[in-house]
This record gives sequence, C-alpha cells and structure tokens, in this order.
Amino acid sequence: MSRLIVGPFNRVEGDLEVKLDIQDGAVRQAQVVSPLYRGFERILTGKAPFDALVYAPRICGICSVSQSVAAAKALSAAMGLGMPANGERAVSLIHATENVADHLTHFYLFFMPDFAREVYASESWYEDARDRFTAIKGTAAQDMLPARAQFMHVLGLLAGKWPHTLTVQPGGSTRSVAAGEVARLAAILAAFRRFLERHLYGDRLERIAGLSSADELAAWAEEKPAISSDFRRFLQYAQELDLAALGPSTGRYMSFGAYGTESSPLFGRGLYVNGAPGELDPQQITEDLSHAWYAASDGPLAPFEGATQPDAERSEAYSWCKAPRLSGDVVEVGALARQLVDGHPLIRDLVAASGGNVFTRVVARVLEIAMVVIAMEQWANELVPEQPFIAHGQLPETGEGVGLTEAARGSLGHWLRIEKGRIANYQIIAPTTWNFSPRDENGVPGALEQALAGAPVRPGETEPVAVQHIVRSFDPCLVCTVH
Repeated sequence: MSRLIVGPFNRVEGDLEVKLDIQDGAVRQAQVVSPLYRGFERILTGKAPFDALVYAPRICGICSVSQSVAAAKALSAAMGLGMPANGERAVSLIHATENVADHLTHFYLFFMPDFAREVYASESWYEDARDRFTAIKGTAAQDMLPARAQFMHVLGLLAGKWPHTLTVQPGGSTRSVAAGEVARLAAILAAFRRFLERHLYGDRLERIAGLSSADELAAWAEEKPAISSDFRRFLQYAQELDLAALGPSTGRYMSFGAYGTESSPLFGRGLYVNGAPGELDPQQITEDLSHAWYAASDGPLAPFEGATQPDAERSEAYSWCKAPRLSGDVVEVGALARQLVDGHPLIRDLVAASGGNVFTRVVARVLEIAMVVIAMEQWANELVPEQPFIAHGQLPETGEGVGLTEAARGSLGHWLRIEKGRIANYQIIAPTTWNFSPRDENGVPGALEQALAGAPVRPGETEPVAVQHIVRSFDPCLVCTVH
C-alpha cells in the first residue's frame, strides 16, 4: 500500500489536501484535510448581535449572501420577526442570484475543465472538450463569463453590491424597488434565460425542469448531437466514462429548504434516507471534534453548546474541519440532496438506478439552474413597488435563534445565543463542513472520505483524475468549512 497526498487543489474555493492510501490501483481510504484555521465564530463572540450581519458574509466571497441570509434568519428567530411579502421575494431573488451564479461557475470553470486534461486525449470527444472547456481559455468561458456578469446586475439592483451586502436584514430587505427597476429585473432575467437556452441546454428551461425520468433524460440527450449544448456534452462524457460509478454517496441526504417562505418554500426541508423521505429534526444536529484541531469536548455537542477553541497540537486530529452529524449519522448536502428531499422525479429516478455519485450530483446542479431561474422570473413579476420590503422589531437582551438555509453547496446553519445584549455564542455549520468532515469518535469517515474509497488511480498519476472528479462533484468551499 502506498500513500499519495493530492493538494492543494486548484479550481476549488479555499485550501484543500486529500491524503490517499492506495492499494491495487484504487483508493483504499482517504483523509480529507482542511489546513487553514480562520476563527470567525470566535471573532463574533462578545460583539453586538447585529454585527453578525457584517462579519458573517465575510466568511466567503462567493457565497456571502447565503451567510447573510442565515445570519438574518438567526436574528429574526431571536426577535420573533416576520417579513412582508415583498421582503420574502426580494431576499429570495438576491439569494437565488448568488446560488445560480455559483452553480454556473462550478459547471463551466471548476468541473468541466477536467475533461480537457491530456489523460482523455484518446477519447473521441477530446478535441471538442479541449476547445470548449480548457480553463479560462476555452470558448465556454468566453460565452459564460459575460452572461454571468450581466446576470449579477440583479444583485446591483436589489442588494446594492456583491459580495458582503448589508441589504438582507431580519425583517426583509432594506432596498425597495421602483416599477422601472422591476422592468430592468425582467430584462436581465430574460437575457440570462437566452444564454442558458442557447448554450447550456439548447432547449427551453421548462423542458429541462420538466424531465421526469432517466429514460426521458437519455431520450432528450439523443434528440440532438452532443455538441448542440454543454449539458448534452456533459451527458456524453458521463456516459462514456461511467461517472455514475464514481464517488458513491452514503445514501443519507439532508436539506434545510430554500427560497420562498417558511410555509411555502421553493425547495422543501427534510431528509431522504436510503430511498425514503423523512422528517428533519434540527435538534439532532451535533458536532464531533475527535479528529479536528480543536480542544476536546465531552463527546459531540449540539451547536448551541458548541465551542471553537483551536488546539493544533492534538495528535489524533488531521483537519480544521469539525465533524457534524445528524442523529450520529453522516449526511450529504447539496443540490442532489435538495432535489431528492423536494421529490424531483428525474433526480429520484437517477438515484434509484445508480445512487448518489459524480453524475447525479452534476445533473442535479444543472437541473436546479433551470428550476430556480423560472422561479426568479415569477418572484420579480410579483414584486409590488408601493408595498413594504422590510419589517422592524426589537432585539432581546437575552435570547437565541437558529438560521437555516441552503447555500449553493447545501445546508447552512447559524446558531446564535444572546446574553446581556451581546453574542454569547455563535456557531456555524457550512455545507462543506458536512460533506468534507473528518472521521468522528466512532471512526466513521465523512461523506467525501467515503465517496473516495474505491476510486481508481491510473499508473503514474500524481493527481488522479477520478479523485478530481469526485472532489469537484461536491463543489467544495473550504473557506466556509473552517470559517
């Protein structure tokens, strides 16, 4: 058996190393290492509660709105404050813009460039993949980056700036919009739809969102040549390389629900465990520190009781990432989990056939772009300029609140406790903390560590392409992971 250390990874957000034990041409076991400590939870302790709206978005420059939404929800829960309908629509639009942009960036700039690697030079589609998806230089980036930049003007209209907007507040949005700005929103979304329908899908968004089975997806892919759209290109590569056999999931998925309102979210909250939907009890969430560089605790702790005391000398630790668990179990989060929990028929059918894997994670992410953009068009149309966008309330001297939302990469939670008008404890569990966690006190690996077991390693590979595909299928954000 040999050991291979892969990292730092390019084309991921933040610092990441993966230690692989290799035997007989395959990964026997893996250790996923988050090597950078940042300490945002300690920074927030002792601050005024509303300071969380300033500090939390700065955890990350690419999913800062998700951090804003979670912080605002935690404060809202502590205040017992609701939102007017315009506030719900505006916050959903702001949040969805960032998440859709993240999905698009992941597909075009992070994931697809791996198919332009020389290792695939013998494949029939390689020349086209190299021309289309070579990082930054390919024609796909030239098409996508201007469309993405124009789409991000939604955030300019509704949030003032991006990243690190202060527009998202516990009671809604501080930025109201006029009738003319609603028309501009519609024009921006229409232009983005044209890009998606021309380049990513080669078809109407409604057609993609309505695909309901693996057979229907395969039939859709065969209607036109693979080079007719970038999604069809991916489906061709995935079939010929059997990406459905890479990166198997634990079979347990979780979503906190996303967008819309608590009573009527676009994507629902819950679990999907071994093919069956289930209810989610957030009180069953704990964090295990047994293999992380933090001061030892007396067993796993619920976030409200959690602590972030760095201890870089722990010999049994190998990561700055904690190990969150739900009822003691590993769960996977992300677009795949969201669509399984919400019950999308295509994603449930694909997972029933081959499980969670590299292929199904990417399909779920690409499918979600179409679904969310359709919803964004509706939310923009429903904005009523003359109605309120925000409600106001009083912050208690003592209280607590939980803010649960969905970032592009999966379930994000903020746990806030207030004492004497100050933050007494602030704990954050980010999506990549769930997916890239180290082992827990029982020695059970996290979702990525389990997904890497069995991955093939070609002779002479120092950066195994299968490992690259698996890691990137989770779209990691390591700066959020260690916060």
